[in-house]
Amino acid sequence: MAEGSIVAARGRKGSAGVAWSRPSRWPLGALLLCAALAALGLGATLANLAALLPPASWLDAAAAPDIDDMRQVLVHFAFLPRLAVSLLSGAALGLAGAVLQQVLRNPLASPETVGVSAGSHLALALATLAAPSLLAFGREWVALAGAFAALAAVLALSWHKGLSPLSVVLAGLVVSLYAGAIGAALVVLKHDWLAGLFIWGAGSLGQQDWTTTLWLLPRLGIAALTIGLMVRPLTLLGLEDDGARSLGVPLGIYRFAGLGAAVALIAFTVAAVGVIGFVGLAAAALARIGGGRRLSHRLVMAPLLGATLLWAADQAVQLATGPQGDLLPTGAITALLGAPLLLWLLPRLSLGRELPALAAECLPRLQRPGVVLAAIGFALLVLLALALLCGPGPHGWSFAFGDQLDALLSWRWPRVLAALSAGAMLALAGLMMQRLTGNPMASPEVLGISAGAALGMVVALFVFDAPGRALQTGAATIGAFAALLAVLAIGRRAAFAPERLLLAGVALTGLFDALVLVLTASGDPRAMLLLNWMTGSTYGVDAGSAILTASIALSLLLTAPLFMRWLDMLPLGPTVVQALGLDLSRTRLLVLVMVAALTAASTLIVGPLTFIGLMAPHLARRLDLARALPQAAGAVLAGALIMVCADWISRTAIFPRQIPAGLVATLIGGPVLMGLLRRR
Repeated sequence: MAEGSIVAARGRKGSAGVAWSRPSRWPLGALLLCAALAALGLGATLANLAALLPPASWLDAAAAPDIDDMRQVLVHFAFLPRLAVSLLSGAALGLAGAVLQQVLRNPLASPETVGVSAGSHLALALATLAAPSLLAFGREWVALAGAFAALAAVLALSWHKGLSPLSVVLAGLVVSLYAGAIGAALVVLKHDWLAGLFIWGAGSLGQQDWTTTLWLLPRLGIAALTIGLMVRPLTLLGLEDDGARSLGVPLGIYRFAGLGAAVALIAFTVAAVGVIGFVGLAAAALARIGGGRRLSHRLVMAPLLGATLLWAADQAVQLATGPQGDLLPTGAITALLGAPLLLWLLPRLSLGRELPALAAECLPRLQRPGVVLAAIGFALLVLLALALLCGPGPHGWSFAFGDQLDALLSWRWPRVLAALSAGAMLALAGLMMQRLTGNPMASPEVLGISAGAALGMVVALFVFDAPGRALQTGAATIGAFAALLAVLAIGRRAAFAPERLLLAGVALTGLFDALVLVLTASGDPRAMLLLNWMTGSTYGVDAGSAILTASIALSLLLTAPLFMRWLDMLPLGPTVVQALGLDLSRTRLLVLVMVAALTAASTLIVGPLTFIGLMAPHLARRLDLARALPQAAGAVLAGALIMVCADWISRTAIFPRQIPAGLVATLIGGPVLMGLLRRR
């Protein structure tokens, strides 16, 4: 049954069984948006060309440049190849994003979901530090090796589940976070050596000849042609697994083919121009909210929107900055343009019906979860004792007691308490987000609260001279609640529908990430302070901050049981929830406010910690904690355990130097979750 047959089946009339369907119209909203972006890109391109060369010489420069005229040489070997690469890269990423969202049945799926970008970045960082001779073969081959190594890890973790959407999403997130954490740790420890990767890591389209264009064109063309031949199989992947199997669809083969073609597009693009992350997600989302209901339409509109978005953003950067534009990361600038566009369109265009919650894997359910919870709690108590009593000193590792302990406790206990509180709050926030949205990729950061707090921190660092802790906290608080209000305003008209909220949060997060990348690429020393805070630093926690955070955490955790009945019901879908008598809009709003309070309180003290909020609920579920209350208790204990352990290791592993606790949390929790995924 192909896509047209499915539509026809839905459109049957009468009892005679006559199947018919009207020809589907092309999405007008997406076409108009594409035309607007193309007009913007064309206008900026003509302005840039006019600044480089008189219009009378444009054709000569394009076809047969005069070698003695440097302006024609620049146009032919730099400007035009950059234009071609921007169109090719944008189209490839947009197409890859649309395919991934279809294969994984997830509106948040993007090139980053399968870990390819993080794998490429890590491979280049390792090669730069440990084997620089490998770069002599070409940077793109090292990046390709890292990309396909990441893909191999994702397939190894999800193959035994038949490449089911949930298993691939979880495996991709774990691999991406783990590779990203290792790369970030290397950047923190070897900043001077890896500073050149900042621009590449945020996407750089600068060209010196046509080599990259000619390298990309056949590879991307073959991958795109392969996807074009798979439209019918890809359409069937949008069905639920049971329905697809009843039609005799070989799900594993189709998913592997779809993932392989999408990853090929991403890997070749990343190898050629670096990580341009927001385009894949934004282009696919804009194609959908612009009216692209059929997959065939989205597979055409997503690459067109991706190409025009990246083209317009790149030409706008060159127009605004001139020759200095090569030093700005194009991927980050694209997010600065695309994120506000997505935020502006979300409340104005329809997303169609709510997508059903992604079905959970059929894992066992513990009859007596108290044993598992008691074991995690006991491990947490043991770790708390070690974190407070044990550490390195001038004469090696030792346990501190008596007067020696009194001197150390004033330094240790605030960090331990803050780490415990933040881990517990982020874990509970992640659990509530995933049950609210039915999306395993949802996390506190996806709601945009962390991004808002970080934007406030950016303002404090770059507007005020030597801002103190109180000023930074105040600015971060204002930013967090401003982001919450923006997300709620966007979602209010649609009864806080999960997909709309998630896309709004992703747009805000992409906007912030782009700003950080631009600041980092600029070389401003304050950007490293921001990077340390973003990776989960507990360096500056004092006793007052720790006590305040713990008090907020205790208050919020005590109110959490009031939400458990709702959290058991929300994953059943809006129809069932309303049939059970719940006010869906009010319930979602209260859960969102609770998530925002948990996220803001933890983010303000230790910064955003992606791994804890995203993965702690999955760790608890992999321990067979299925119902909302035991899963919440397991996630809170697991999040606190990982964060306390991460804080202890971060301040002792390379003493007297320290590593951000957030990176260590990912390095600790990643292998644990990988083992659970592989075993199950």
